[in-house]
Amino acid sequence: MSKFLYGIDFGTTNSALSIYDEDKKEIINTIKVPSLLYFLKEQSAASEELNYVVGEHAITSYLEDGMKGRFIKSIKQILSRSSFIETKIHHKRYNASDLVALILKDLKAKADEIVGYDCKKAIIGRPVFFDDDSTAKDTLAQTRLSKAAALAGFTDVRFQFEPIGAAFAYEKTITKKEKVLVADLGGGTTDFTYLILDPAKSGNKNRKEDMIASGGIYIGGDSFDSAFMWDQGTPHFGKNTKYEATPGKVLTVPISLFANICSWDQMNFFNGLRIKKDMENYYHYSKRDRKFKNLITLIDNNLGYSVFQAIEKTKIELSEQEISQFAYSNMEIEIDEQISLSQYNTIIQKDINKISVYLDEFMAKNEIKPEEIDSLFLTGGSSLVSGVQNLFKTKFPHISVTSGDNFTSVAKGLAYSGYLFED
Repeated sequence: MSKFLYGIDFGTTNSALSIYDEDKKEIINTIKVPSLLYFLKEQSAASEELNYVVGEHAITSYLEDGMKGRFIKSIKQILSRSSFIETKIHHKRYNASDLVALILKDLKAKADEIVGYDCKKAIIGRPVFFDDDSTAKDTLAQTRLSKAAALAGFTDVRFQFEPIGAAFAYEKTITKKEKVLVADLGGGTTDFTYLILDPAKSGNKNRKEDMIASGGIYIGGDSFDSAFMWDQGTPHFGKNTKYEATPGKVLTVPISLFANICSWDQMNFFNGLRIKKDMENYYHYSKRDRKFKNLITLIDNNLGYSVFQAIEKTKIELSEQEISQFAYSNMEIEIDEQISLSQYNTIIQKDINKISVYLDEFMAKNEIKPEEIDSLFLTGGSSLVSGVQNLFKTKFPHISVTSGDNFTSVAKGLAYSGYLFED
């Protein structure tokens, strides 16, 4: 029987698994699924386990269910959140590791069916920093991810930085030694690794001496979507709504309500009775403001994913063209606005600037001179955003920008990291 190991890139938006045949020394298949969970509206009260679906099927079931069940996206974002202990879904409670394990189990089951046995060996990717301002949160996220891997059935696990995984995938495409700056721009983080790649060393047991520097910042595609939601979305959900609880005293509804709907990890669990009661009061005292009613409709009917689908569509279109239509129509919520590329770039510029500043600090700290870099490798879905592309082209005009498969490069590179098992 052949020996296999799995390279797993558990991502904020998408997750991928590459199957590596250790005898043939090659990847035989790569599986990719959206990092989505949906718990069906109707559940059996007698069953302890809930019925749920993963990936594309989660989207289909969510829509077929009239968006009435529990839809969860961007689970990776909660790994570092100490404030998140658990969430109750129907009659069952889930912590962060439980939720992540469901996606890892799905990937493992699909891969095990291909290889024909229960593979226990995996190299799982992790960002350089799960949370860029807290070592404690980073440790918490790593611990939770380790537990999720165990719950999914993996007993022999190693972890690798995601941008190093991307680098090893790129190494398979070059013919000579290069100093490479790898930028992995995912849904939750932007990670950098500067290292020496050499096709002659591919597969060597010890690559530590080739790893020059790694770093990362907690900004990614979700940050862009949140900025867009804040700027273009929240006005349609009643931001700046006025209410009059006491005669003659006009106040503005708390801005925190709208900050919450700009963040997926907050919206997933934005269902407490107290906050719902508060929103009903604001609606009543605002004289039933139509746009504020949209906020109640959004939360009560779990429409967050469908709104962010419209935002994602706009982002993708503006990666390829100058104009896009931000359009959404559902349950009397009507949005139809033309968005230009320059307008979008302005909206996300604050996040682009943070990435730029961090990159400058990263290079200065590690004494990396731009003229010494042979190539720049970009991967991750967010690397396709026009503002991101412009950032790197401006900083490194003398270096050609290379990209692999933006959604599977990391998983493939992780699968090539078998040397980590050589203790």
